[in-house]
Amino acid sequence: MSNEGKTALITGSSRGIGATIAHRLAADGFKIVVNYAGSADAAQEVADKITAAGGEAIVVKANVADPKAVAAMFDAAERAFGGIDVAVNNAGIMTLKPVADFEDDDFEKIIAINLKGTFNICREAARRLRDGGRIINFSSSVIGMRMPTYGPYIATKAAVEGLTQVLAQEMRGRGITVNAVAPGPVATALFLQGKSSELIDRMAKMNPLERLGQPEDIARVVAFLAGPEGAWINGQTLRANGGMC
Repeated sequence: MSNEGKTALITGSSRGIGATIAHRLAADGFKIVVNYAGSADAAQEVADKITAAGGEAIVVKANVADPKAVAAMFDAAERAFGGIDVAVNNAGIMTLKPVADFEDDDFEKIIAINLKGTFNICREAARRLRDGGRIINFSSSVIGMRMPTYGPYIATKAAVEGLTQVLAQEMRGRGITVNAVAPGPVATALFLQGKSSELIDRMAKMNPLERLGQPEDIARVVAFLAGPEGAWINGQTLRANGGMC
């Protein structure tokens, strides 16, 4: 079994964990669809680095909350590479406020990207992924921590885990696995934004390895699920968190 000739689409892959996943899967032999919503230059830089290293990549703008844009992105991938084998649902946003203070606009945005966006990609992938493919969603290990201000964010990720389990059953007969990765704290701009150095240090020590995760840590887990060694893992959530919970 080999990844050569296969295509992986990674949402939100212009930076952070998504960009690292794109580079890792490209190194593993996948052709890459780099998706972005607003960071065109950063997305093109990711694609340029992949092609400079001998890989193949295209850049496609699409807001995952828009079903028509998601369908058009799959169309573009099929035109460029003939089809898609792996869909990685990495795009996400985080807004932290107590439930009592959460405004409607913020709630609708977090639902639109984290839940509806994941659903849109899952639905299109269920229809169009080649047999033997992989759908890899993103949850979060904060589900188990019940931290104040994380309520709506955790709610979206809990829903993603439920969707993952059901979709794995619905893919019966096609050899397509559906799993989720649930990182703990990872040193990305999304996580670090608005946090004091004291809070970051405290969260880094919450796991027995006593450090924050790095994007490469998460990319390795995704690469395992996307590759031939991960073929027997299905309907699961892998909590990549250094033993935090």
